[in-house]
Amino acid sequence: MGIAALEDKIVQQAVVTILNCIYEEDFRGFSYGFRPGRSQHQALDALYVGLMRGKVSWVLDADIRGFFENLDRGWLIKFLQHRVADRRVLRLIQKWLDAGVMEEGEWKDTERGTPQGSVISPLLANIYLHYVFDLWVEAWRRKHARGNVIVVRYADDNVLGFQYRAEADRFLEDFRARLGKFGLELHPDKTRRIEFGRFAEHNRKRGGEGKPETFDFLGFTHLCAKNRNGNYAIKRHTISKRLRAKVAEIKLQLRQRMHEPVAQTGKWLKSVVQGYFNYYAVPGNTDSLGLFRTRVTRLWRQVLMRRSQRHYLNWARMRRLEERWIPSPRVLHPYPEVRFDAIHPR
Repeated sequence: MGIAALEDKIVQQAVVTILNCIYEEDFRGFSYGFRPGRSQHQALDALYVGLMRGKVSWVLDADIRGFFENLDRGWLIKFLQHRVADRRVLRLIQKWLDAGVMEEGEWKDTERGTPQGSVISPLLANIYLHYVFDLWVEAWRRKHARGNVIVVRYADDNVLGFQYRAEADRFLEDFRARLGKFGLELHPDKTRRIEFGRFAEHNRKRGGEGKPETFDFLGFTHLCAKNRNGNYAIKRHTISKRLRAKVAEIKLQLRQRMHEPVAQTGKWLKSVVQGYFNYYAVPGNTDSLGLFRTRVTRLWRQVLMRRSQRHYLNWARMRRLEERWIPSPRVLHPYPEVRFDAIHPR
């Protein structure tokens, strides 16, 4: 992490505004991370639509190991020179890259990578991956793919869908070689090729392999499932580890707010839970939302009982507090294919 000074933040934002005007004309449609007018939910929608409407039987969940730490600055400057001719802008970016970091009052030089936390880092990462991945994967799809291939990228997280297993395996090997040319590598534990799609359950059951595997993307676990009519569907649930981490964070905060008035804590909890729902309240995820609400209510009750040794807080009163302050789970996002078709009418 690198927190820039105020003056640097102002200048970086000015440079980002200028460079966005240039690179938004070049960036590909399957790139969603840290771009104006694009969001994580749009990336999730695109992935859902691609998996549902495309001929996808295999999914490659690819994660680049330590991307921001291992980004090659020399290559980044070369990529920038393709579209940016102003030497003053290039010199500014070079200075930000070479600025180093301050740790416990000591300056340390960083020979590789770009610090996360600065205003310009996300755009530089997108520019780097535009040349390293986006343009290359488009050419690979044209030259080598015989079946359907879908691509969704959010920063350094990539999910690809393939119609044929052989093409998925070949792409994985070619992708490793491609990243190696630029000093990057795939994370061995987080990169997986799995069978996923409308025929995955049938094929795995016939082979005695159990239920289809799942993959995580942008906070959601994606599963092969069936809807009420028995047709193929994709379910998206909150990643269990994310849910537990958020509950643990709220637990710590509640202990620090133990002696605050109930109404004040209730207002705070309402904003936290509503903010959580604003992201995770997608169709089909209400069970996870309900579990999160239940755990938060129990934590709040424990704190209220702990701060008073004399009074026992029964569940009837706790339910009234819950209904007053903690929002009920409800879907806040449209079905992904509906929103995708509205944004991309063609």
